[in-house]
Amino acid sequence: MARAEFFIGVDGGATRCRARIRDAEGRELAQEIGPAANIYVDFDAGVGVIRDLVGSVIAKAERDAARRDAIALGIGLAGLSSADDAARVAAALPGWARVEVVNDAVAACIGANGAEDGGLIIAGTGTAGIARVGGAAKIVGGRGFLLGDDGSGARIGADALRAALRAFDGLEPTTALSRDLLAHFRSDPLRMMQWAQTAKPGDYGAFAPRVFAAAEAGEPGALEIVRRAARAIVAIAAALEALGAEQIAFVGGVAAPLRPHLPVAVEARLMSPKHDAVDGAILLVGGALAAAGDRR
Repeated sequence: MARAEFFIGVDGGATRCRARIRDAEGRELAQEIGPAANIYVDFDAGVGVIRDLVGSVIAKAERDAARRDAIALGIGLAGLSSADDAARVAAALPGWARVEVVNDAVAACIGANGAEDGGLIIAGTGTAGIARVGGAAKIVGGRGFLLGDDGSGARIGADALRAALRAFDGLEPTTALSRDLLAHFRSDPLRMMQWAQTAKPGDYGAFAPRVFAAAEAGEPGALEIVRRAARAIVAIAAALEALGAEQIAFVGGVAAPLRPHLPVAVEARLMSPKHDAVDGAILLVGGALAAAGDRR
């Protein structure tokens, strides 16, 4: 195996891909953004996105793309579900000094903890926890909207919409939040039900800011929904600690608004990530990280 002189990390998210190249001393040379790369929708197209993005970041850094045997690639892919799929992606990218492909949550966990043992809780549209101890990674949760995602923006929004319908039917008190959510659907339960037939998790998650605002205003129903989400995060943190993750990072779109609702002892243990998933992918393949702003 050739010795790598440059290291590229790719974070293949569900909506976009990001890539960054660093030299052997960890200095950032360039970064680039591209479209999503979903290998389960179209494998060849997904690999093509990665290949094009890597080529683009190399060109932006003004490095010789032909010298791929001096470049190591670390790739984190959203939804990657098996070692066989990871090996298939790596095999489709021949000629590099090294190629490692992992689930994007693994790359994010490595970045968050600076390659040290630790855990990560992601609370966005969905939720998932991951513990990486002794080089082995285990994912907790992340089972999708129907079977999991407790503590997520999607679950918070869905719980609020359910409460609004119960209020409409006289099954629980009407609140300012329930009136607001019903008004969004012109106070028509049938319209809300028809919307729900095709709504995606992100559609439910779009209502989460309204729930947090109502909770901040002291509305009891909204507070209970948010506190339920906070309890789910506490449970994930406990599961990660049981797996040996002594330090746990907490990230995602609903992480910040959930923090005030966590028990003080738990909130104090959940740290901000040291680095992002792109640098996590670089660390995965043996790269280094220089201090921020150290570029050439």
